[in-house]
Amino acid sequence: MFFKSGKKNGFEGGGLVLFDSVEEAMSGERALKADGVENRLVAPPPALRRGCDLALEINLVEKPAVERMLLSRQVPFLDILPMKGDAELLQVVQVTDFGEALMVKAGNMKLTFDKVSGVVLNISGGGCPDIPYLHAQMLDKPLDRAPRPKEMGHTLCSLMLDRAYTQSLEIWKNGSK
Repeated sequence: MFFKSGKKNGFEGGGLVLFDSVEEAMSGERALKADGVENRLVAPPPALRRGCDLALEINLVEKPAVERMLLSRQVPFLDILPMKGDAELLQVVQVTDFGEALMVKAGNMKLTFDKVSGVVLNISGGGCPDIPYLHAQMLDKPLDRAPRPKEMGHTLCSLMLDRAYTQSLEIWKNGSK
């Protein structure tokens, strides 16, 4: 079903699924991945934004199948368009070493964890309503037993916290930054 190319990980991209809200974009990502369709959350170019600041990049050749899958799973979307240029969601992750702890920042979200035990020491940043709940669920838990933010949250803040979380987990497991 997938068109492979010489691009990174064989992901051709070229198509953009637009949504009305961040929650719908995240639901779309989960639904397509569950159906085996390769996709990734991206920031749509300003000229193409119609709803929220998130979209899904898909292989454009899979547009008809993606439309059917999203409709069958009742995931609302606005449109599927050809994408031009690089619209990837901000991937910049910053790491600050505090000696015994590391802070990983993605967007406005920061996650601080103990370098030895991997225990989440603090979560801060953002202003989205689901962050206090995620903070309560993740605090004082080792990274490998803490819940994944994007599975529990529904906002851009939770998505960026998830990026900080996955980077933190990788750093802790590999023992380096």
